[in-house]
Amino acid sequence: MLKKLFKPKFVKFDEKYTKLTAEEESIIEVISNDIRKEVLKTKGKDKLPYHGRAVHTKGYCALKAKFEVLDNLPAEYAQGVYANPGIHDAVIRFSNAGGLVAPDRRLGVIIGFSFKVFDVEGTKVTPDEPEAPTMDFALVNTPVFFTNQLKDYALLSKLAFAFNGYLADGLVGKAKFGIHWLTKYGKEIPDFEAFKTLNAFRKTVTVKPKNPWMYDYFSQGVVRHGDYMGKIRVTPTKESLAKINHPDLHLFSDNETIRNTLIEEIGEHDYQFDIQIQLCRNLKKQPIEDITKEWKESDAPYVTVARLTVPCQDVPEDGNFEVMEHLSFSVFRALEENRPIGRIQQSRLEAYRTSSKVRHEENQVERKEPTSLKQVFDKTYF
Repeated sequence: MLKKLFKPKFVKFDEKYTKLTAEEESIIEVISNDIRKEVLKTKGKDKLPYHGRAVHTKGYCALKAKFEVLDNLPAEYAQGVYANPGIHDAVIRFSNAGGLVAPDRRLGVIIGFSFKVFDVEGTKVTPDEPEAPTMDFALVNTPVFFTNQLKDYALLSKLAFAFNGYLADGLVGKAKFGIHWLTKYGKEIPDFEAFKTLNAFRKTVTVKPKNPWMYDYFSQGVVRHGDYMGKIRVTPTKESLAKINHPDLHLFSDNETIRNTLIEEIGEHDYQFDIQIQLCRNLKKQPIEDITKEWKESDAPYVTVARLTVPCQDVPEDGNFEVMEHLSFSVFRALEENRPIGRIQQSRLEAYRTSSKVRHEENQVERKEPTSLKQVFDKTYF
C-alpha cells in the first residue's frame, strides 16, 4: 500500500509535441537552406580539402563499442528499445560541436558524443530510411540548448556558426557577439528571452577542459520514452573514472590534444558509460519546450537503463577518419517510442538529413546506412 502511495507519477507522452504549424515548417526550410550553405562553405575554410558537416565538423575518433539494454527494468523505463534486454554492436563518434576543423585551442571543449546501435528491429521515424536496422543517439557535454523558439533558431544558429570568428577579435569580438545576439543584429530591443538564450549559449561554450572520457553527455532536448517523456544522459561509471590515466587536458600543448587523449586512453584500458533516462514528472519543473532550462536531478532522478562498453582498442592516428566522415547520425533514426519531441527537436530531422545529403553529394561518396559494425570499418563499404 505504501509503495503504491509513494510511487512516482510520470507525465504521459502527448502527441502534440510531435506537431508543427505551417509557419514552423517554413522556418525549418530556412534553417535547412542555411545548413546547406554552411556545408558548401566548409570546403576551403581553414584549407579544409573536403566538405564537412555544418556543425560537429571536426571528428576526433570513431570507436567500436557494445550497447547493452539491462534486464529487469521497472515497467516505466522498459520502453521502446529498452523493452528488450540484450547486447548490440555499436560505433561511437567523438567530435567538436563547432563548425570548424582547426587546432583544439581555437575550438574549445564543446564535445559531441554520437553513437549508432545495430540490429534494432522495428520501423524508424526517418521517412527515407524506415527499415534502417540501426538507431542513433547524438549528445553533447552540456545539458541545455541555446534557444527554444524556431524563429530565433534560424537567426541565432547563424551567430553560433560564426562564434569562432568573433572570438578571433578578442574582447571586442565577444562584446560584439553579445550585442548581436541580444538585439538580433540590431533589429530588436533585448528582452528576457534574449538574455535567457544568451546565458544558455554561454554555458555551452564555457565548459571546463578535462579528459573527454570524464564528461557527462546529454540529449539536451526531450525524447519520447514509450508512454512517457524524458531526457537522456550518458555518464561514465565510477569504476571507469578510476581507470583514467590522463585526467587533465592542456589545449595549448598540441593541435590535436583531444584526439590524442581519447586514443591514448582507450588504448590502455576499456571504458563503460551508463545510459540513463530522466523521466518528466512535472511539466512546470521539467518543461518539454524550454530546453534552455536544465531539469534538476533532485526533482527528476536519472535511472540507468543500458550500458555502453568501449573495449580497449588500437586506433590509428587519424582516429579512423574515413569512418567518421562517411557515417551519418540522425536522432530520428529511432523507434517511434523513442523519437525526439518538441519544436526545436523536430527541426533536427531535416537538419541532419540536409547536412548528410549535401556532404555526401559534394564529396562524391555514396550515402548509405551500414547494417553491421563490420561494414563500418570495411574500407571498401563506402
